[in-house]
Amino acid sequence: MQRDSGNNLSAMPLFVSSFLVLFLETALIRWMPAYVRLLAYFSNFILLASFLGIGVGCLAAGRRRNLFVWFPLVQLAVILAVDRLRLEVALPSTSTIYFSSGTAEAVVPVESTLLLPLLFTSVAALFVTVADRMGRELSGMPPLRAYVINLLGSLTGVAAFALVSWLQLPPVVWFGVAAAAALPFLVQGRRLVAAANIVLLASAMAIVHRMEAGSLWSPYYRITIFQDRSDTVVEVNHIFHQSMAPVAQKEYFYQWPYTVFGDSFDEVLILGAGTGTDVAAALGHGAKHVTAVDIDPVILRLGAERHPDRPYRDPRVTVICDDARHFLRTSTSKYDLVVFALIDSLTVQSSFSGVRLESYMFTKESFQAVRDHLSPRGAMVLYNYFREKWLVDRLANTAADAFGQEPIGHVHQDRAYLAVMLAGPRLAELPAAPPLPADVLAYGQSHAPSPAHRLSRDPSVVPATDDWPFLYMRSRQLPRHYVAALALVLTVSALTVSLALRDSRRASLSGSPAVGDPKRVVRWSWHFFFLGAGFMLLETKSIVQFALLWGSTWSSAALAIASVLVMALASALVARSVSEKSEHAPGRAAIRGRVPIAAALLALVALNYLIPVGRVTFESRAAESLFYGLLVFSPVFCAGLLFSNSFKRSSSTAADFGANLLGAMVGGVGEYLSLLAGYRSLLFLVAACYVLAIASRRIADRGFS
Repeated sequence: MQRDSGNNLSAMPLFVSSFLVLFLETALIRWMPAYVRLLAYFSNFILLASFLGIGVGCLAAGRRRNLFVWFPLVQLAVILAVDRLRLEVALPSTSTIYFSSGTAEAVVPVESTLLLPLLFTSVAALFVTVADRMGRELSGMPPLRAYVINLLGSLTGVAAFALVSWLQLPPVVWFGVAAAAALPFLVQGRRLVAAANIVLLASAMAIVHRMEAGSLWSPYYRITIFQDRSDTVVEVNHIFHQSMAPVAQKEYFYQWPYTVFGDSFDEVLILGAGTGTDVAAALGHGAKHVTAVDIDPVILRLGAERHPDRPYRDPRVTVICDDARHFLRTSTSKYDLVVFALIDSLTVQSSFSGVRLESYMFTKESFQAVRDHLSPRGAMVLYNYFREKWLVDRLANTAADAFGQEPIGHVHQDRAYLAVMLAGPRLAELPAAPPLPADVLAYGQSHAPSPAHRLSRDPSVVPATDDWPFLYMRSRQLPRHYVAALALVLTVSALTVSLALRDSRRASLSGSPAVGDPKRVVRWSWHFFFLGAGFMLLETKSIVQFALLWGSTWSSAALAIASVLVMALASALVARSVSEKSEHAPGRAAIRGRVPIAAALLALVALNYLIPVGRVTFESRAAESLFYGLLVFSPVFCAGLLFSNSFKRSSSTAADFGANLLGAMVGGVGEYLSLLAGYRSLLFLVAACYVLAIASRRIADRGFS
């Protein structure tokens, strides 16, 4: 088959291989944290590993050896490792909070600095095998046509995984879809090898099926339930999450606001309602109507089916499955009581960042939104086991700033810093602070007396904000274990890329007939590398901020990723339709084509910095969505147009695409700088990357590299 007759070549192999890459990437990001607990907080390491593997796989596509044939074996090895290792979070730090299992299950404590690079390398090796086939297909077509097909396959992968999430299908189905996509490529070789690979794929699916036995899979968690005497216990990703028992047998704080103010709350809003204990408490104290908001449909269903008080069957209750922050943005109702119901997600919002699912619920802007939803005699109550005093201080300071008054609260220091806080205009009616409770009576804890102490906050602990939403970090810093893990990851990546480039050059010089022109020497492109780094940072910033508009739900995350891909696809289609004059004059004409696009991109980046999400308010939700959607995603369109403008002139499609993905991996590492200065600061890095991309292309065009 002649590879240079690209327009006549079937697009299906590239489409299917691109689908497989993105579908498997999203599947692993969901699946691995359900068993390897630490990855619940570092799932972006899986994303970075996939980018490294895809980039190296594309760089290696010029080799004679077909690496894709090793995919079933490497996938089985990764699945076996996840199955056999029960790794626990073991970070001896009081400046960053992680949640360990709280179960009696056998675990192996492992430091993140040792575990994360190991997991990173194994996932990257898997994607090297997967991307090898995609790289070969990319090299067989004109660049822009190949890029459009790649984006269409990627979009289909996102849509397919969104569908299995919506249907709440188990992981055996996910890996089954991946196996079906891989199968056409695996049966093309020798029959014995093909048969062995089919057996390996079936074995992997059998192990995945055994691992998921007895589990429910929501769009966020692997959920398991069991009965412990009178409590029905819910675990997510092997971590205790909540228990269901009659509200009279639960901790006192569920009924605390009614103890303080009496049964005088008609309209109650429960944020993070879970299985319904807070709802049961409100109903038991005479609430006329309760709005119960929770993000997880499976946990809501479990509460409706199994909670002994049957709170969700009461006609006074309205159940809403939504992100709580999004609900606050879209609701116009007023409430007499707003309850933060033990909100802790135990997982990150998306694979693009370290923002946890509930982080935007505890920012200063969120507390201000709660204040605006309170009736003139309303109150807010917040309680949880916060684990560190500084986290209690942060939330108390946030409440004080948002409400303009000192919150009333107390802390049980010897019960994992259980704190209960009250804020809102209703506090002005209290003649004195309520008496302090002496006992907690918590599930799984000692029933010995645990007297509370008055809340005394440290005002030096700064509140979290929508720009710096890192609730569980004591201060703006890059923790030591992050630095060590990222340094190892970057070192491994640099060595791997160097080896891949060397082998690709050898294959090209030796006349390997695998793909493309056998005499073409593979060269490293800094231009595409910086384009990838800038795009990844821009994509991360866009997706994270997207949650402020449409919530941190799985569907919003899928929509945000799809929106980025659609913008990239639109830019590629525009690039195909414009004049091809610059192709015949790749010097000054090409530069003139890139510079205006880059200037527009930098101007839009500056506009995004000046107008953060929420700065401009609208009466209409549709107008607000349109305005901020255009504001956030228009730079992505320009970035895609800049990439397409350069990619259509690529002389080494797979290698340049690989360099772009490796740049995206480094951009993903750069996202951690938001821990220091917030997400708006990433826009400075975005601008720097695109300036360097243009500069490096100028140098290359003038023959200095």
